[in-house]
Amino acid sequence: MIAITGATGQLGQLVIAELLTRVAASQIVAIVRNPAKADDLRQQGITVREGDYNDPAALTAALQGVDKLLLISSSEVGKRAAQHRNVINAARTVGVKFIAYTSLLHADTSPLGLHVEHVDTEKQLAASGIPYALLRNGWYTENYLASAPPAIEHGVFIGAAGDGKIASATRADYAAAAARVISEDGHAGKIYELAGDSAWTLSELAAALSKHSGKPVTYQNLSEADFAAALKGVGLPAPIADMLADSDTGAAKGGLFDDSHTLSRLIGRPTTALEKSIERSL
Repeated sequence: MIAITGATGQLGQLVIAELLTRVAASQIVAIVRNPAKADDLRQQGITVREGDYNDPAALTAALQGVDKLLLISSSEVGKRAAQHRNVINAARTVGVKFIAYTSLLHADTSPLGLHVEHVDTEKQLAASGIPYALLRNGWYTENYLASAPPAIEHGVFIGAAGDGKIASATRADYAAAAARVISEDGHAGKIYELAGDSAWTLSELAAALSKHSGKPVTYQNLSEADFAAALKGVGLPAPIADMLADSDTGAAKGGLFDDSHTLSRLIGRPTTALEKSIERSL
């Protein structure tokens, strides 16, 4: 049995769709915080079990009979280390034989503040005694394209990444990699640095948005503090705004760049090009 945490999340749903092309639905366990949101998974023959990252007992029950676990990192920045510890401890208790974890690109050397909890989790996995693999995911292209509509409307894309190269890939690209690693044997002990085949700057993103929308869009680089303030000004919660601004600063230092092409080799196809993602989003 293969279990996926966060199975109704944006990445989790895509992983399950990929898994269904590799294994029978009866072999998949979807671990979700709210089972009421997983009716579509049940209808496909997938086992749905309730499991909250904050509830060790529920996680232990949800992982009964599971051989392999894809631990998709929690979305609650600042609580991740403790939440992931609950999952890993539950997996050890019930005898899970392999864990794949969605970490951060070059987590051990990353300048992004996000790296701290990912490194903590990687250390927990190493100490658990459970064979594991690290899926060190780079940035999702969707993280930036979410800002495309207002950028096109106002003619400016703001950020704090300077000329930093961002080797992003889509969630579907990362999901394909996760599905392969969790469904196949031979990945224990591997660390995969996953990123898109082509890198781009935010200036290049703005130019591409201009090209595809037919409206002029320029990139305006801000300080980290000013970018965070701008994000808070449009209603983003302070922790999210600060995280995004820090991540842009990390991108300026090379934290979101990788040219190893590990992801495309793992999924057996090129990663989704930025231009194609923009066409779809618009």
